[in-house]
Amino acid sequence: MMDPPGNNPVAIVTGGSKRLGRQLCTTLAARGYDLVVLYRASQDEAHSLVKEVGKTGCRARTLAVDVGIEQEVAKVFADITTQEGRVDLLVNNVGNYNPQHVTKLSPAVWDATLAANLSGAFYCCYHALDLIPPGGHIISIGMAGLEGIRANVHGTDYYVSKTGLLVLTRALAAAHAKRQIRANMISPGQLDNSIDLPPPDQIGASVPLGRAGTLKDVTQAVEYLLDAPYVTGVNIDVSGGYRL
Repeated sequence: MMDPPGNNPVAIVTGGSKRLGRQLCTTLAARGYDLVVLYRASQDEAHSLVKEVGKTGCRARTLAVDVGIEQEVAKVFADITTQEGRVDLLVNNVGNYNPQHVTKLSPAVWDATLAANLSGAFYCCYHALDLIPPGGHIISIGMAGLEGIRANVHGTDYYVSKTGLLVLTRALAAAHAKRQIRANMISPGQLDNSIDLPPPDQIGASVPLGRAGTLKDVTQAVEYLLDAPYVTGVNIDVSGGYRL
């Protein structure tokens, strides 16, 4: 459990215990955010993250949730309402990626991907928005935009979900601008921990800058958005020119 809420801004990060989510959490803690880390199954990693964040002087706690189930999301945000009472930043970071060819894609996998990546983000936004004050921010992560509308025969369910998330992001940006709440998206390309990363001597064929992206490349974009109060409704490709 956290200590009683303090004066720091509060960030909620979904899928926050490992990989990019963990990097986002430590970056936000370094900027003075208290954290609520939402995770589905990675309990040990989530608990170690809490200890890591504690060394920065900020506070963190974890909540287990399957964001694809609205009742679970509602329960989590009821807890956040009681404990933190506000959400200054929501980062929708969950991104289940299934590289299966579209001809092999089953309805069950399709439903699970859209539930986690798109519906889950909507559920979190829906329950967070009542807690977001003026100046608050929603940032969603996932490859979208021009890449999302290509003929991606591998991972089609992922690209559909994340392109839909971009549409949602822009709608939220327009709808909540009068409240001075911003909504933006960041679309990484081939990261150095991607499961389908080409070999180093071949990556230049699809990435003009000739290397995979790093987690730091993505968090730098997040920090830019946090420091850019006049930017809303945009998608930033952090991709090294991926597939230009």
